[in-house]
This record gives sequence, structure tokens and C-alpha cells, in this order.
Amino acid sequence: MASSCCFLLFLSLFPLLFPFISSSTSTSTIPLSLFNTNPSQDLYEKLTHLASISLARANYIKKSQDSAISTTPLYPHSYGGYSITLGFGTPPQKIPFIMDTGSNFVWFPCTTKYLCKNCPVSSSNSHSIPTFIPKSSSTARIVGCLNPKCGWIHTKTNPKSRCQDCQSPTGANCKQICPPYIILYGSGSTGGLALVETLDISNKKIRNFLVGCSMFSSQQPAGIAGLGRGLTSLPSQLGVKKFSYCLISHRFDDTGKSSNLVLDFKAEKSANLSYTPLLKNPVVAGKKALSVYYYVGLRKITVGGQKVKIPYKYLTPDSNGNGGSIVDSGTTFTYMNRGVFEPVLSAFVNQVKGISRTENIEKLTGLRPCFNISSHKTVSLPELKFHFKGGSEMALPLANYFSFAGENDVICLTMITDSALGPELSTGPSIILGNFQMQNFFVEFDLRNEKFGFRHQVCN
Repeated sequence: MASSCCFLLFLSLFPLLFPFISSSTSTSTIPLSLFNTNPSQDLYEKLTHLASISLARANYIKKSQDSAISTTPLYPHSYGGYSITLGFGTPPQKIPFIMDTGSNFVWFPCTTKYLCKNCPVSSSNSHSIPTFIPKSSSTARIVGCLNPKCGWIHTKTNPKSRCQDCQSPTGANCKQICPPYIILYGSGSTGGLALVETLDISNKKIRNFLVGCSMFSSQQPAGIAGLGRGLTSLPSQLGVKKFSYCLISHRFDDTGKSSNLVLDFKAEKSANLSYTPLLKNPVVAGKKALSVYYYVGLRKITVGGQKVKIPYKYLTPDSNGNGGSIVDSGTTFTYMNRGVFEPVLSAFVNQVKGISRTENIEKLTGLRPCFNISSHKTVSLPELKFHFKGGSEMALPLANYFSFAGENDVICLTMITDSALGPELSTGPSIILGNFQMQNFFVEFDLRNEKFGFRHQVCN
């Protein structure tokens, strides 16, 4: 019902908001910054929030079916991720975007009438959200219904069924616009109209770039730059051969430090990377969302050098697209199905000797295990290592899988699973590798050669 109200409001605002219907180098580098819209939360709140939105994001990814307009869980706290700034329009308007390898559409908050429900910005201060103003750009154009790029968004419909006002043999005089879009994320949703606009990126100008002009959102105060697979994604529309980034450490606050997102148009060779193949995406009727993700062959997990016993069904997608592992920069804490997480949890509990667990912090944050280290001068924790197809190994620094909770007396494993009180969500990927685990790793998505590379390095 709430979605219908927003949709009607959107239609009523449309005529007022859009009166205008009608070379280079081989790489581009974009500063990459931590994105956190609410730096005032204490660490308990932030860990709890990041765990909850990571789980909500996992639930969204794992459901994976193509969805129509519907509701989605809302969380009243900030989103902790990484952002880039892109320039759209003529003259360019600089807009921040959350970088997201788990989606494939680029959109920005649009017009002075942008509405953001349950965002960490009060309605009286909504003007503080950076928005794109189409009327201030001479190159902004609404996508027509018969434009092939409209089909990139509305993939389940053909032009004849969605363009009812364009029934002439040629469609030459058709003025019907591409229908509005609604996009659901684990941590919110957004809706608006499709534009073609000029993207000004480093020293390149990309004309007729398909971008979403969102007029309302829930919990999405910033735009999202989808870097996943698919025609609408940033890499696909730019025609880049590979992209890479190095994520600076999470500090649970806003920071002036940044690293770079590098878009490579020639796929120049990188040095000292460990590679694993990007696997073919499952093809399942009604689950087109699976085609967006970057699947990797995670074959084994070791804790303290000991192999964790994980049933094979979780490591490889089956005929229904259930199982397997993906890399998702939009997820904060790595998600694991209970059938994967519980053996990993047991491995840590069995190997961490002489340190008591803190169940009240586990219940508060949704993270486990948590250990009370207040009476210990030194603490020895087992190494966590991911082993991928092809022999590459990712040994995580301790700060990438344990974090202090509150004061420096409790540490928690920063990976999540479904609540033990409810049913396990068995559909979709079983393992979602989040950005917290990728801190201070240089990672590369080689699209031309279909491989994922990484190396450990200090990013800040």
C-alpha cells in the first residue's frame, strides 16, 4: 500500500519535474571513499546496524527472483559502504554514489522534489541530499518507450505490451515514455524515470548513458552505481575491460581519506595478483537477478590451518541457482548460510582456548562468537583463510574478521548468518563475501579474461 502511494505521488509530480520531455586514455581513476550517513552512532549501534543490513542485503540477494512492486524491510540507521563521485549532465553535476558490485543499475536522487523515507536526514533538511537537477542540464533526455534502452530496464516486457500508445506500424510519432522503475535492495528501495545523459568521468565524456532519475526512496539518501554484470551497469555501458579498487579500513565514521576505483579500458596486466576464475552465472527461469552477481569458486575455508567441513552443496550452485559464492561490495559483513557458518563458528570456538564468550553482546549485535578479552594482556586467535578454485588463497588479516564491540574488552567475529530462531533462507548464493573482509585488499574484476584477482596491501 505504501508503494502504491509513492507511485501515485510520483506520477503527480512528473509533469512539474520534467517540462523538457522532448578519446582518450585507457584507464580512468575515481576517488573511492567510505560512505556512512550517520557518524554519531556508538560502536554497539553501528555493529548491530551493519550486521542487520548485511543480513537484509543477503536475504535480498538470496531470494534472487525477479520482483515487481512490493515492500521491503526498513532500517532507521545509516548505510556503511564505499562511495564514488561521478559527474552527470552539461555542465556536469557532481553526485556521490555507493559503489555496488551486487547490482547493475546506476541512479541518482533527482529533482528538488526528491523524497527520502526513513533516511538519516529529516524532511526539513532533505535539501542536504545531493540531487541531480535535470532542468539544469542541456543534455538530459527522458528515455522513450520504444528506445531499446527501455528494454534494458523492463526486461520482462516487449515493446508492444509496454508501449500501448505506440501502436502505429513505425511508431515514429510515439511520445510515450519508458515506464517508471522500482528497484528493491536489501536495505531499501527506490523509484523513478530513466534518463539518457552525458557522464563526465575523468577525461572522458560518455553520451547517452542510461541512468535512473529517482524521485523517491526508502533508506537510500545517496545514489547507487551498480558495477555488476548486465547491460545497465557502469562497466558495461562504459565498455571497460576490467575494474579494480582497494578498500581503505572501516573506521565506523566518515573520513577524509580515500582510495581509487580504477576503470581499465584495455585490461592492462596487473602485477602480483592471485587469480581465480569468475564462474558462469546460473541460468534459472524467474531468477534473472542471479545473472548480475560475480560468482567465484570458493572451494575451502580453513580456520587455524584446519579445514572446515562444509557440505559440497553450499559451494556450487545447483540447477535452481542455490549455493555458490559471490563477491559483493554492497554487503558489509560476509554472509554464510547456516550450514556454512555453524562449522566456521565451531572451529573458532574450539580453537580459542581460555577466553569466555559474551552472549549478551552476541544477542545485542547479532554477531557471534564474541569473546571477552578484558583480563588478557595478549590474545591468540586462529587465522581465517579462503581457498579458491585454481589454487589462490586469501589469508585475512585479523582486523578483517574480528572487531571490537564497544570498549576494548569484547571482540566479535564480523560474519553473519540467518537468525537461529527463524528458517534458513536456502535460495540464492550460500556465501556473500562482503566489503569488511576485503579491507586493505586490492581486488580486480577482469571482465575480458573472466577472472577475479586480489592481493593484500595497505590501501590508506
